[in-house]
Amino acid sequence: MHIPDNYLSPSTCAVMGIAMVPVWSRCINKIKNELSFKNIPSISLMSAFSFLIMMFNVPLPGGTTGHAVGAALIALLVGPYAACLSISVALVVQALLFGDGGIIAFGANAFNMAFVMPFAAYYSYIVLAAIFPEKKSWKHVSIFISAYISITVGALMAAVEFGIQPLLFKDTLGLPLYSPYPLSIAIPAMMVPHLLVVGFVEAFITMGVFSYIEKVSPSSIYELNYSRSKPLYIVLSLLLVLCPLGLLATGTAWGEWGVGEIKNMLGFVPGGMLKGFSFNSLMPDYSIPTIASETIAYIVSAITGVVLIMATFGVFILFKRTITRKDS
Repeated sequence: MHIPDNYLSPSTCAVMGIAMVPVWSRCINKIKNELSFKNIPSISLMSAFSFLIMMFNVPLPGGTTGHAVGAALIALLVGPYAACLSISVALVVQALLFGDGGIIAFGANAFNMAFVMPFAAYYSYIVLAAIFPEKKSWKHVSIFISAYISITVGALMAAVEFGIQPLLFKDTLGLPLYSPYPLSIAIPAMMVPHLLVVGFVEAFITMGVFSYIEKVSPSSIYELNYSRSKPLYIVLSLLLVLCPLGLLATGTAWGEWGVGEIKNMLGFVPGGMLKGFSFNSLMPDYSIPTIASETIAYIVSAITGVVLIMATFGVFILFKRTITRKDS
């Protein structure tokens, strides 16, 4: 679901980025007004969780791969506003450090995964919880369905963004400038794997981790109390150890091909993609030039990403404390 640069036109990326500005502003104000300093480290743990869970690729029909996002779990644990910021930070780290998702396409990726997914999960859960009986088993069913809805709706948004490109942006010969696949191809290609596989992966992970946290530390849910976040540390540690499993799935995720792969598939490269924005990340595709072992490089990348995410939120805490002291 990570849209690379040059698959969407610059104007599309600009619109999506502008659309996210008021969303981020609303989320920051919401957190600033309703949460305290002690809550921010817990939000950083949620961001690290999303980053790590997206490293676990699963094989999909057609030889492609996909991954869970963790948006539903985070939204149900800490609310959709904190979830939006958590996932946005994870996406920034992925794009800048690992080239996973585009730089100018960041707004589109944030819209799909950091905005649509957590809010879809949160509000669909509220609706389902009101419909189903007030029993624990039905609560878990609501969680499962809301997580499934969340990632499938996010995938649909990405498919539409891909699919409108050849309709709106063509060269003088009528060839697509950016993503070459129309809605009739993009929507089935994105939706079928997510409906059949990825949606269930997201749903089982969400229900399983939520149930575990609810069992061992129910007071940590919704309260965002950092001192009660031991279950989250256990989950993150387990993900760090197991992250090399994400290497087992071979193939490229649909819509994330490189220029060479596009040329092999189509026989040409769309002009906008060929002459578009280029950015060289430090650890492309979670690899490290100085480390020969792919497994070790993947683990080091995972640790680096988690540390960077924690540092990002640490800077935010220092900045907020500095502003607070000046105001006082």
